[in-house]
Amino acid sequence: MMKKAENIIVGISIGDLNGIGSEVVLKTFEDSRMLELCTPVIFANVKIMSFIKKNLDSTVALHGIDKLDQIVLGKINVLNLWREGVDLNLGVNDDKVGEYAVKSFVAATNALKEGLVDVLVTAPINKYNIQSDDFKFPGHTDYLNQELEGNALMLMVQGNLRVGLLTDHIPVSEVASRLTEELIKEKIETIRKSLIQDFSINKPKIAVLGLNPHCGDGGVIGKEDDAVLRPTLKKIFEKGTLVFGPFAADGFFGSGQYEKYDAVIAAYHDQGLIPFKTLSFGRGVNYTAGLNKIRTSPDHGTAYDIAGKGIADYNSFKEAVYLALDIYRSRIQYEEISQKPLKIREKQH
Repeated sequence: MMKKAENIIVGISIGDLNGIGSEVVLKTFEDSRMLELCTPVIFANVKIMSFIKKNLDSTVALHGIDKLDQIVLGKINVLNLWREGVDLNLGVNDDKVGEYAVKSFVAATNALKEGLVDVLVTAPINKYNIQSDDFKFPGHTDYLNQELEGNALMLMVQGNLRVGLLTDHIPVSEVASRLTEELIKEKIETIRKSLIQDFSINKPKIAVLGLNPHCGDGGVIGKEDDAVLRPTLKKIFEKGTLVFGPFAADGFFGSGQYEKYDAVIAAYHDQGLIPFKTLSFGRGVNYTAGLNKIRTSPDHGTAYDIAGKGIADYNSFKEAVYLALDIYRSRIQYEEISQKPLKIREKQH
């Protein structure tokens, strides 16, 4: 059971301290009205956050805590995960800083699992410096998929534009062999359920992009669209899911076709992410759909080139917080609606 949608506690993993993560977090909560919507808990160390705050001339007030039962609602809480100092070299890839990024993320994930925070918003990490004997994951999503219930799916969101992927962080050379009927059915069902419970869309319409140029042109430029995608989508549609396609990807976004659907599923990473970021860069959010807990993140990376300069755009991180709160409320509503029919039947019996 989820609690009522008041005083939503937002766990924030601090990401790479040499990047712009800390900056966009602090800038997001400089607007005091944010604290009327939620209570942030930054998993880091109050001394280092105060140092970064001073470097940025930030005016936010930070409240250090040593345990999660000390969270003060309406304040920017910083959980002291470590006591030692961390040497920062802003804009530089540093394996030691990567260790602290992992420490923050793992602790925030545990708090999410235990219900000590309600949602998780992750600041950007560097996928290279987080690797170790204890953490061998390409990024946030793969670890969350292991630790939480469900099947994780990266869903990029900006307003009514939602783009999901059949395959994500794999080489392009492996995409065609991964597109099986089982995978397609699983991904489409994950997005369908997410659109209903997370975005309050009762009968979602989903578009699927073809793998090959012009969807293979009848087999001239590849057979996967006709041999796998098209028949699988037909089976799914016949079972009641409003799924359409495959559509030729080259003109789908430019023509505005995407506006007719509640979500678009691309066959592989760049096919979906290039048009998404072109249409929404700086405002998009990466949402990990399909899990029993809520996690969002901004649509950008560590941006070492501008770290520490005070010029990072925080809107994507702010939108990630907003989306996490919206989905949390939507799930509460969905849970309430789902339970009412059961109560009615119980009374009849």
